[in-house]
Amino acid sequence: MDIILQIFSLTILWSTIRLATPLILASLGGIFSERSGVINIALEGIMLVGAFAGIYGMHLTGSAWFGVLFSIIVGLLIAGIHAVVTVKFKTNQVVSGTAINILASGLTVFLLDVVWNVSGSSPRIGRLPTWTLGPLSFNPIVYIAFIMVPVVWVVLYKTPWGLRIRAVGEHPHAADTMGINVNRIRFICVMLSGAFGGIAGAALSLGELGIFQREMTAGRGFIALAAMIFGKWNPVGAFLASLLFAFAQAISLSAINIPFIPRELINTLPYIVTIIVLATFVGKSAAPKAVGKAYDKGER
Repeated sequence: MDIILQIFSLTILWSTIRLATPLILASLGGIFSERSGVINIALEGIMLVGAFAGIYGMHLTGSAWFGVLFSIIVGLLIAGIHAVVTVKFKTNQVVSGTAINILASGLTVFLLDVVWNVSGSSPRIGRLPTWTLGPLSFNPIVYIAFIMVPVVWVVLYKTPWGLRIRAVGEHPHAADTMGINVNRIRFICVMLSGAFGGIAGAALSLGELGIFQREMTAGRGFIALAAMIFGKWNPVGAFLASLLFAFAQAISLSAINIPFIPRELINTLPYIVTIIVLATFVGKSAAPKAVGKAYDKGER
């Protein structure tokens, strides 16, 4: 009974909200990209570089908000590489994303050594302030993430631009005949995914720890993609899936000191949940029909 009460305590609830924040933001970015037809598994790398950029930006300026801005800018730059390679040069989207993830991993380790002469984690630089709204007390990125869910839903389903995005991801040739610039829409959407991924990285470094740690994303970019798939490429669905995965992680962190459960097993709980969800729902989730397919105007 004590374990059940612990699982559903307010502490777990607040932890779930905090842990869900980077997943929500990254999954929203993934929705923009994949709804337009471009797979962006580079979100893991974008988040990692965004986390570093946030801490480095605060290190340079002394302002956490400038750090967030640095994260967004770097996220845009990395996503821009992915967009150019996949949209303009029509390279395999999975290969491009994988290469960016590998690059991000090596680059952040290199920059840690260059900037702070360390290999594991940066010095403690600082964090975003905490905003208290009634019973809620979180850093600003948490509130931004929750606000962006309905905003992205409205953009995708209630605006002409959202209709164009979905048309490009489903039937790009038909969209082209209607005068929609397919590649431009895709380029913009990949860039948007980079901005979301960058701020998701800032949520990890500036929002929580105040430092950058090597490989601190720890697969969260991939979990965010799983949330996007589980949520059927819908912002509300991805939001709920992000909460589910974050809840599993919050439980694993809370239960780590339970003596009769091996710590290694507890640490794997979020990833086990992710695998189960993917194995159960991936085949049942209908992805945008043109996702992963480079658009060539001359092909039909």
